Amino acid sequence: MRRASGDAMPGDPVLQLKISLLGVSDPPVWRRMLVPASIKLDRLHELIQAAVGWHHSHLHAFSARGIAYGIPDAELGHRDERRTPLRRLLAKQGDRIRYIYDFGDDWEHEIVVEKVLAAEPGTRYPVCVAGKGARPPEDCVGPWGYADLRAALADRGHEDHDRMLEWLGLESAAQFDAKAFDVDEVNAAL
Repeated sequence: MRRASGDAMPGDPVLQLKISLLGVSDPPVWRRMLVPASIKLDRLHELIQAAVGWHHSHLHAFSARGIAYGIPDAELGHRDERRTPLRRLLAKQGDRIRYIYDFGDDWEHEIVVEKVLAAEPGTRYPVCVAGKGARPPEDCVGPWGYADLRAALADRGHEDHDRMLEWLGLESAAQFDAKAFDVDEVNAAL
């Protein structure tokens, strides 16, 4: 039987990954996902985008052991992520890599293997099994900009309060919940 690249058959290795957005706290933003070890890094990028709720609007790269992987580009020096299976970089519990999204905002993520499991019959991968925190809006200038945005939303007297509401398309600050996370919503996006 022929299968698509990255599909997991019963018994194939599946990695339980914790993907944490660095520099964001109160609440932290992270996702726990089960993914086939055989998927390529370009597919992992798509999964992270869906799990966090971003829109593939910016460049990205993975880095491991001093090597960057991304869309092949001679100027950036990235190795081809489309040819790199995840298992080449993450094979055992405790292995970790970095993922950077949007080279201007520098959303840096740490990806850690929490467990190596065997694919179970009848289970579809990838799947998000847990998480915390809402995604920061794209183009809010990284973790420091996200902190500023949240401060402006929390203070009706802040000089940027109304401008941030308008930028986010919200009528009130109560509509933005930094703690919001819905595992079913993430899995529908996956």
